[in-house]
Amino acid sequence: MYPILLPILFPILAGLCLLVYRKDLERKLLTGITGSCLVITGALVISVLALAKKSLILFYLTETLPIYFQIDEISVIFSVLTVVVFVCAGFFAFAYMKHEQKEKRYYGFYLIAFGVLNGLCFAGNLITFYLFFELLTLSSFPLVLHTGTREAIMAGLKYLFYSLCGAYASLYGIYFLYRHCDTLTFTAGGILQASPASPDGRFLLLVAFLMILGFGVKAGMFPMHAWLPTAHPAAPAPASAALSAVIVKAGVLALIRVIYYIFGADFLRGSWVQTAWLTLALVTVFMGSMLAYREPVLKKRLAYSTVSQLSYILFGLAVMDQDAFMGGLLHVLAHGFIKGTLFLIAGAIIFTTGKTRVDELHGIGKEMPLTMWCYTIVSLGLIGIPPTGGFVSKWYLAIGGLAGDIGIFRYIGPAVLLISALLTAGYLLPLTIRGFFPGADYDYNALQKREPARLMTIPILFMTILSVLIGLFPNIITDYLTKFVSSLL
Repeated sequence: MYPILLPILFPILAGLCLLVYRKDLERKLLTGITGSCLVITGALVISVLALAKKSLILFYLTETLPIYFQIDEISVIFSVLTVVVFVCAGFFAFAYMKHEQKEKRYYGFYLIAFGVLNGLCFAGNLITFYLFFELLTLSSFPLVLHTGTREAIMAGLKYLFYSLCGAYASLYGIYFLYRHCDTLTFTAGGILQASPASPDGRFLLLVAFLMILGFGVKAGMFPMHAWLPTAHPAAPAPASAALSAVIVKAGVLALIRVIYYIFGADFLRGSWVQTAWLTLALVTVFMGSMLAYREPVLKKRLAYSTVSQLSYILFGLAVMDQDAFMGGLLHVLAHGFIKGTLFLIAGAIIFTTGKTRVDELHGIGKEMPLTMWCYTIVSLGLIGIPPTGGFVSKWYLAIGGLAGDIGIFRYIGPAVLLISALLTAGYLLPLTIRGFFPGADYDYNALQKREPARLMTIPILFMTILSVLIGLFPNIITDYLTKFVSSLL
């Protein structure tokens, strides 16, 4: 067995075994098996990242199209995020899923999605990446409709329809790239030889834009964002955490791979495609923040927030400047830990109180002080307040936007990011204020302390700490990023 395949095949096979095993398992045994699989998979990922040999051709689909795996710097960033969030959300689910049905099915698909994400991170060419990109939609789709309610089923179908439409648009682009490229292997700086001014180049610009739209569906970019605020609230909270923190980042990873490892930044820099991409990203940033600000349901508010925050990353990628690109990658990690924590906190509140709307949560800080302190800290990170990771990532995005050769977007971009940060404060901090300062009409005699179980609390605390550590020690990450980001630009 090739080592690079182990973190891909092991969780997929473990998940399939849970799905096909007909008998019900005792809950303690089921969670024990799933927890062991999560930890083992995490250990396999870390060990594979440390290997000297980090590439593998598994087999050839055609004479020139291999199924190829390769670990590079981008793989490391996304696979580490995947491991942290999936292990934390998985252990959180062991307590949360007590009130849900069909736990064995949930854990089966959850493990499969974990393995597929590892395959996506390790994909070494565009064909292998596309294969796992499609498998990710199919394996995460059951997590969205898990509860079986009409709302969940419709949300799952909407997620499936949008995702497949986006993937097919990208597949259309892959056909033309195969014709114009000698290889589809991911290569820093790109592999496309055509000039943007040539007839073929002008058509390939259109292909690039189509692929940005197609892969942007998974990242919730306007105009194909509507699935995300529908799917997240319908899914169980730990699944929402995995969706928002990691699975939607598959769209971000796809755009990095296609733009910076296939087309090349020089091919798109200064073109109408870059202008359109910047416009769509900034529209999504502002629109998502406004919709989150107006949304009364907590999980749906966080889902709209994800729409906005993901396009912070897309803006950083579209600027095609080193600082902005580093800011985008930093925000991949910061947003992953922060938004994963926020969805787990929303799940803990729903599990403990049964309340789903923000206006029902007056005094929640008195009832669940530890949980709400974590909520407050990660909310400050999402707003961009130091010393959290969100501040560092948004700092790089802003200075990269100002320094980038993007015309008027040098001024519009940072302004939109600032306005969005103010709106983020407007839709996150009122829950903290009303939670800890409920007012004179709050019945303190009925106050009941009810922190969630340790299996819920520990993952929340762990990811909260990580979101702060990124801000306190950013040089560890920025030094690592500096070593390869310049080769992409």
